Amino acid sequence: MTVDHESVPRPGRPAAGGRRLATELLDRPARPALAAAAQLGRHRRGLRSRAALPAGLLTVDLLAVAAGSAACAADPAHPFADAVAVLPLLLPLNLAAGLYRTRMSPSALDELPALAGRAAVALAFAVTLAACLPEAWPAAGPATGARLLALLASLVLLAAVGRTLIYGLHRRIRRRRPVPVLLLGAGPLGQRIAAALRERAEYGMRPVGFLDADPLRLPADSPVPVLGGREVLERAITRYGVRRLLVTAESCEGGDTAATLREAAALGCQVWLLPALREHGALEPGIRRSADHLWGYPCLPLPRPAMRRPGWLAKRSLDVLAAGTGLLLIAPVLAGCALLVRLDTGKGVLFRQQRTGLDGRVFTVLKFRTLRPANEHESATHWNISQDHRMSRLGRLLRRSSLDELPQLWNVLRGDMTLVGPRPERPYFVMRFSQADPEYADRHRVPVGLTGLAQVNGLRGDTSIEDRARFDNRYIESWSLWQDVKILLRTAALMLRPDGS
Repeated sequence: MTVDHESVPRPGRPAAGGRRLATELLDRPARPALAAAAQLGRHRRGLRSRAALPAGLLTVDLLAVAAGSAACAADPAHPFADAVAVLPLLLPLNLAAGLYRTRMSPSALDELPALAGRAAVALAFAVTLAACLPEAWPAAGPATGARLLALLASLVLLAAVGRTLIYGLHRRIRRRRPVPVLLLGAGPLGQRIAAALRERAEYGMRPVGFLDADPLRLPADSPVPVLGGREVLERAITRYGVRRLLVTAESCEGGDTAATLREAAALGCQVWLLPALREHGALEPGIRRSADHLWGYPCLPLPRPAMRRPGWLAKRSLDVLAAGTGLLLIAPVLAGCALLVRLDTGKGVLFRQQRTGLDGRVFTVLKFRTLRPANEHESATHWNISQDHRMSRLGRLLRRSSLDELPQLWNVLRGDMTLVGPRPERPYFVMRFSQADPEYADRHRVPVGLTGLAQVNGLRGDTSIEDRARFDNRYIESWSLWQDVKILLRTAALMLRPDGS
């Protein structure tokens, strides 16, 4: 897919009628096949460009440790003995400190204290390990003070010089190949940020437009146009190949901001928040230290969505292992429940129902039958709860103990669901709840789960939908494998002392 570059504002040249041209470009129909191919190509190039700087910094650190180890080796026959002992701890420490992260304004001098501190810790660990296990590193040599200081100075100096060269090359590439960016909020702060990006080529970003529901906030002669509100986000990202979204503090006053950020992140954009200076001063010290800056304006990178984090693959692996093992171990329990349900309600032990899952896709969920609806319409649209007078004592027992949910392990194994995530709901209620609460639809950014943060906090059955959506979105945005483990443990505890649903 090609873009009419004459309609894209360029640095140093105002685009007359830019607002009209931008709107026409967004509304112009694109051939689906070409659009999909271009989007895939941009995604791959974006992944390569985002990985280039971290890979370069990692290579610099590896070479610095190897060269420093060789220069200060106690035994010339084993020049890399120190490197073998230092690297296993140094690289994870640097990674945890964010020293391989892409920054708006990278500086080797700013990183020098962090590099020196972590190199000292890794070196102390290596010396201690070599003293405790001399047979493991016999060539490490004596840990004299002079040699250790020389080794530490070599590591830090070489890493700092290497990073200076890498950052200089990175800035040159940025100037030659700026990436298109969108700005959320066309107020005074957004206009100043756009002007800074147009004037400072070293940031490597070319503003192509503002997202703002009120285009009148922008002067008529602005070289960067207002493309529209949240409704044009996906079209703008696809049309311009946008990989970054800059969010100004002024735009956070609107109610749609959180949903816009989630949608942009789901579409593969890096999202940066630019708070006002007075708001930046009120942030916690740890957050302030991790902040970057864009021409003096503080910038905070927002975390990637859960499904784009490397740990999500481990989550899926855990699902398959736990669901498969669980189905084998609890097979007698499943058989006993099936027999009791068959005696209680007759044929049709399993209850099948349409539920909404990841990205709004509909799948069939499995449960043990606890109540036989009068017809399909009631099954799809009636809000059944445990107090329904038609439910037998067995049905209430299965509901209270959550044993009726056990067949959903098969849904987990198939990939329809995950062990921990937002609980799935019927399409009819998803439509109703999404209209009543804009946060509700955001739950479907991740696969639905057998249990979730809302459920272990007592939000089951006939409870507040707004509270459930808030807990589910908090789970998604703060996701970690340890949080999944905690929720599973709390779920097991609740099953041992059920309190109803």
